[in-house]
Amino acid sequence: MRDRERRRVVVTGIGMISPLGSSVQKTWDGIVAGKSGIGPITRFDATGLETTIAGEVRDFDPLEHMDRKEVRRADRFAQFAVAVAAQALADARLEVTPELAPRLGVAFGSGIGGVETLVDNILSHDKDPRKVSPFLIPMMIIDMAAGEIAMKYGAKGPNMGHVSACASSANAIGEAAEIIRRGQADVMLAGGAEAGLIKVAIGAFNQARALSTRNDAPEKASRPFDRERDGFVFSEGAGCLVLEGLDFARARGATILAELLGYGQSADAYHVTAPPPGGEGAVRAMQMAITDADVPSERIGYVNAHGTSTQANDGAETAALKTVFGAHARKLAVSSTKSMTGHTLGAAGAIEAGLCILAMRDGVLPPTINQDVPDPECDLDYVPNHSRKVRVDVTLSNSMGFGGHNVALVIGRDIA
Repeated sequence: MRDRERRRVVVTGIGMISPLGSSVQKTWDGIVAGKSGIGPITRFDATGLETTIAGEVRDFDPLEHMDRKEVRRADRFAQFAVAVAAQALADARLEVTPELAPRLGVAFGSGIGGVETLVDNILSHDKDPRKVSPFLIPMMIIDMAAGEIAMKYGAKGPNMGHVSACASSANAIGEAAEIIRRGQADVMLAGGAEAGLIKVAIGAFNQARALSTRNDAPEKASRPFDRERDGFVFSEGAGCLVLEGLDFARARGATILAELLGYGQSADAYHVTAPPPGGEGAVRAMQMAITDADVPSERIGYVNAHGTSTQANDGAETAALKTVFGAHARKLAVSSTKSMTGHTLGAAGAIEAGLCILAMRDGVLPPTINQDVPDPECDLDYVPNHSRKVRVDVTLSNSMGFGGHNVALVIGRDIA
């Protein structure tokens, strides 16, 4: 059981960029409507690739948040990070004053960081390194998302980048909460960004047999828990939460959206890409998060699953949920919003934590679209194809990454 005297951590702001739109409202509206953000790749010529579809962010303008010089010197993933931090700060109505700055930190994750900048420089200047951009290193390193946010908004507190593949931003949120609980910051901007949609990345995932090749019907390609799933859909995007100590949020009169109740993480120690049978590592992460939250597992009414639409993940995650929740698993609503956003890799955890908060706020559970053909191995209630109006007070968000990383976050409804 947790120490009830420890500092409580709440969420006061959300920022979001996804293939459904470059704002929280556009993304949420698309989720509730069961809309797919997947389409043909337009960012580069995908001719010759096995997969020619992806989840692109099509309405993003970095100049809304950065000047031209800053844009030229920042990879797209860092531009996303700066933008969602701005959205979250505005949502939280938080002004960064000289007094707050040393108590405001940033924890931001990414799976592959500025890989587009790195590859562009290699292709253009490999034969003559003297022509490589002097900004290559700061543009490609993963911690630069957190660095750019701090420089843009004056956050002088704890600052770090998190890398645990597709669990990166969920780790960032959990660790940011721990920083607040330790008393080392009052506010943390926590989340993740990913913009690695380049030809070599698609080719690499194709070689690993990880991506859907349903090119003739992009909107049907991401189909978590469906028997005919054939891989995930590569997407780009970003998410950010403003986390605050409850005492600090109350003192400034903030509107509290939710409380981060519990955080758990584990390693599979099993395989570079595949989960172990039964999802044993995910089981331990979820159990840890529920214990940390100090709530009965029966109070959790909705799970935003990792749900990648791969054969290995979806079956193992279903089995893990049954182990953790027992008989309650049959009453749980479980959905994968990746069916609509695709897989935003290191940004997924933050986007999906934000969607859990919106689900509690509006009393609407996101659907799993494209769940058309029952899979005997995946036999829970995945909120198939249409959103559902149901009030839930406690949610759980799962994130898992190559290398065997597992993260679970338990998030509760806004508190008095």
